[in-house]
Amino acid sequence: MKIVFMGTPDFAVPTLESLFSKEYSIELVITQKDKPKGRGKKVQYTPVKEKALELGLEVYQPESINDIEAINTIKSINPDFIVVVAYGQILKTNILEIPKYGCYNVHASLLPKYRGAAPINWAIINGEKETGVTIMEMEEGLDTGDMVLWKSIQINSDDDAPSIHDKLSELGGELIIEALEGIRNGALTKTPQNHNLSTYAHMLDKDMGRINWNDKGENIINLIRGLKPWPSGYTQYQDEIVKIHKASLTDKVKEGNNGEIIKVDKEGIYVNTQDKIVILEEIQFPGKKKLKVEEYLRGNSIEEGIILK
Repeated sequence: MKIVFMGTPDFAVPTLESLFSKEYSIELVITQKDKPKGRGKKVQYTPVKEKALELGLEVYQPESINDIEAINTIKSINPDFIVVVAYGQILKTNILEIPKYGCYNVHASLLPKYRGAAPINWAIINGEKETGVTIMEMEEGLDTGDMVLWKSIQINSDDDAPSIHDKLSELGGELIIEALEGIRNGALTKTPQNHNLSTYAHMLDKDMGRINWNDKGENIINLIRGLKPWPSGYTQYQDEIVKIHKASLTDKVKEGNNGEIIKVDKEGIYVNTQDKIVILEEIQFPGKKKLKVEEYLRGNSIEEGIILK
């Protein structure tokens, strides 16, 4: 079975590893261009490129996947499948029609919910109790193709975006094998999506992270969990912006204004919301490393009565 694999971030790596472990013939790995990162602006390989080179696979990084050179490169391979996991570019029909069995995408949601760029984050932000992976036949629309296989997992109260990311990336690696074998053997049927039930998980931006202390406590907790590690939930303490990396919820210990720091102890910073108390457990001041509140209080103080904004 000849495969062309397209993917870029960490999420795609377990699927590539899974395909490789089955000894499929991965003829080519296509990933986005390397980009400079960090303060030194040193060019870094994409996670998929790093893994592909480690596995001894050929890597191709076209500027645009829909350029004639890229199209001809893929055509020359005559693949049975193209497998796509968070590649980062839209594939047009002249590529989708190349492989014998089709192009299949590993998507990190239970479609048709959460099409788009940030399905994991939005599922958590919106308080979903489950999410999952869908294997979908690709078409030109954004995550609109027929589904061939899907599986759900629970979102637990202690889950956040990184933990769900890791669970779904591993699940995607497992499901893709079952999907490709089922498609090749004619054992799987295609299920059209109900477009009336679709939701769009748009890209995250920095402004999303500001906490509205007039909101319900559960919504604030979900925002913090869903925006970890970037852009992070944040609030203003006096004149400084403080990132919140971990928080929990409890009943109100006393009445006060929304956003008011009611209590501070080694367990955290207790802040009033519309209905509950949010306990800030892990924080990060500008230019500092993130710390548990207990650690921060060893050399610093947090004033009770301050209104967070």
